[in-house]
Amino acid sequence: MGNVLWSVIWLIVLIVVGFAVAFFCAGWYVVIYPLTVCVPDISAVSDFLLLGAQFAHFCAKSMMEGKSLF
Repeated sequence: MGNVLWSVIWLIVLIVVGFAVAFFCAGWYVVIYPLTVCVPDISAVSDFLLLGAQFAHFCAKSMMEGKSLF
């Protein structure tokens, strides 16, 4: 029964936070990533934005597996 509860919590996190973070980071990732060719030092920023863009996937995967938040 605990897995169902965690899945519902992950669904709420996905809807409330996950999509917003992913959309925000994906937009900036599209802008910043081509600039890494000219300025290699901003690759750390683009890597962080990629993680943010994949946050919705992480939430959905955790929801399906019923993982706890921590």
